[in-house]
Order: sequence, then C-alpha cells, then structure tokens
Amino acid sequence: MPITEAGVRAALESFVEPYLQQTLAQAGALRALELTHDTLLVRIELGFPTLGYTHSLQTALQAHLRAHQITVPLTLELSSVILPHAVQRNLKPLAGVKNIVAVASGKGGVGKSTVAVNLALAWAAGGAQVGILDADIYGPSQPLMLGLAGQHPSSPDGKRIHPLQAHGLIAMSIGFLVDPAQAVVWRGPMVTQALTQLLTDTEWGTLDYLVVDMPPGTGDIQLTLAQRVPVSGAIIVTTPQDIALADARKGLAMFEKVAVPVLGIVENMSVHVCGHCGHIEHIFGAGGGARLAAEHGVALLGELPLDVRIREQADGGRPTVVAEPDSPAAQAYVDAARRAGAVLSRRARDRSALFPKIVIEDS
Repeated sequence: MPITEAGVRAALESFVEPYLQQTLAQAGALRALELTHDTLLVRIELGFPTLGYTHSLQTALQAHLRAHQITVPLTLELSSVILPHAVQRNLKPLAGVKNIVAVASGKGGVGKSTVAVNLALAWAAGGAQVGILDADIYGPSQPLMLGLAGQHPSSPDGKRIHPLQAHGLIAMSIGFLVDPAQAVVWRGPMVTQALTQLLTDTEWGTLDYLVVDMPPGTGDIQLTLAQRVPVSGAIIVTTPQDIALADARKGLAMFEKVAVPVLGIVENMSVHVCGHCGHIEHIFGAGGGARLAAEHGVALLGELPLDVRIREQADGGRPTVVAEPDSPAAQAYVDAARRAGAVLSRRARDRSALFPKIVIEDS
C-alpha cells in the first residue's frame, strides 16, 4: 500500500513519548509533518528541556514507524517550550521565574543537595535557563558543590543581590554571605525571613526553572517555607531503606498539606556497582522508592547509583552532569530531570497573566 501523509500522521500520533507517558496526539506535540516520496520531516515540540534528546527520540520514532510498515527515512526537528505552571492559590509567582521546583527530603543524609544540583544542571544542559537557591540555612552545600566557595555576590544598590554563576546555573546561597567556619545560630522565624529575602531580593533574571534545595526534615521551618515559596512542584529524595522511606512519607504529606503537587520520587543510592569487579549490590535495600511512588500515585523519577565518583565530583565543585556528562550516572540524572520536567509540563498552567491588572495613577 502507498504511504500517505494521513497514515504517517496517524502512526506518529500513536507514539507514546517515554518521558511524558502520553501519545504525541494526547500531548499535542506534533507541530508539522512534511512527506515526500523518499523523505519525512517531522517537527515535535515538548514541554521540557530537549537538547541532547533528538537522536534517541528520532531512533525510537523510526522504529515505531517501521512497526507500522512505514520505512521512509525520518528527520526530526525537536524543540521545547517551557511554560509557567500554577503555584499555591494564596501566592503569586515570582517575577521572571516560570517554575520554582522544591527538592526536599524527610531526613538528612540521603544526598538531597547532590540530587538537586545535578537535576538543575541536567535541565540547563537540556537548554533551559536554570537557577538554584540553597535554602539549607544551617548547612549550605551548594557553594562547595558549584565550585563557588569563598565567593560573594554583589549588590550595587544595597537592595538587590546579583547572584553568582557556575556551569550555566544562576546560584544563590546563605553560604555566600556568611563565614563558612561559623555556625548559623538562628531561630525558625529568622531562618524563614532570611530565605524569603534570598528568594525575593535576588536578581534572578528570566528563568525556566528555579530549583530550591530545601533544608532536610519536615518541621516548622520546612512547613513555613513550603507555605511562603510559590512552588510549581516538589521532588522528594529518599534512599531505599525503611527509615528513609518513613521520613519521605512525611515530606509528601507536608507538600500535600500546603497544596503543592509532588512531581515524583527520586531514589538515591539505589544500587552500588563495584568499580573493580562490576558486582551489583543493593546496599540499602531495593524497590523502596518504587513502592512509595505507587502508594502515593506519583512518578518514580529515577533510581540513582551509589558511586564514589559522584561524591568526589560534587566535593570538587564539578557535579557529575558536568564532570562526566556521558557517564551512566550523568544519564541517570538527565533521565530523572526529563521525567520531572515532563510531569510538570502536564500540570495546570499559570493563568495569572491572562487577567487584567488595575492601576490607579494620580492625575
């Protein structure tokens, strides 16, 4: 049978995009299709960062078409448009920032900050404009992880803060403003006020994503921050063992309490691969993140490895996504970032810009 444009379109629209878990028709992602006797040009637009994704998606689409007896060589033009998504009803989105994504954990020691910075770097590597706010006032990690320890932001007018930059990220942390050798001894209200100022007084510019590396735990400070920061979605980081999962459940409950959608679960330190013999071992157990995600009806965004190089790279100021971008560990972060971006792209959009604003001026 002859290959027709209608047949090709029907086949393409039935393709399930791996990160969105929707067909191209459901996602409204197929923007154009041009078929000649021996070539096929397809334009697809997705709602998450796609730089570096074209080759693998084109290969998958070509295989999908072959399964439908369509063998015309395919050329894919892939683009992305990151849209702003809704935040808590009582809060206004931050000017210039399309989406704030909180990365949280129910307890410390699960590698939340390492996950946060690598997810941010993966979005940036995908072509997005990305910032990271280190909200862990008591134990800021991002200055060291980004290679910015000892550096300080500027404030030409004494009011607005010009953040630092590293590896394509805009970065702000209390660690840039205080002596790292001194402990921050502040009560809860002082911490929340400090974070609010860091968020609102920083010149973020125009960002697709602002990743907030939340302090660990689910106490009063974390709850207050979740209530004050206009968040489009949250990511919960856990390790597979039961004690971490129990605390991760509390983190999920906290965001549910303040009506922040949870984009999914990242299971960190999921599996250890021996660098000498290749033996695979689930040191902290297996499948905990998947069970937690299934219990709460959210996505399992990724299962990240326990690898000494990830720690060494973060301590050296060049996290895995920039230090070894072609490594399996970096690809695990990229996959998790794409899944998170895809889940967020399916959330309700921010409609505040559609409504008129009334301004009263003196005559």
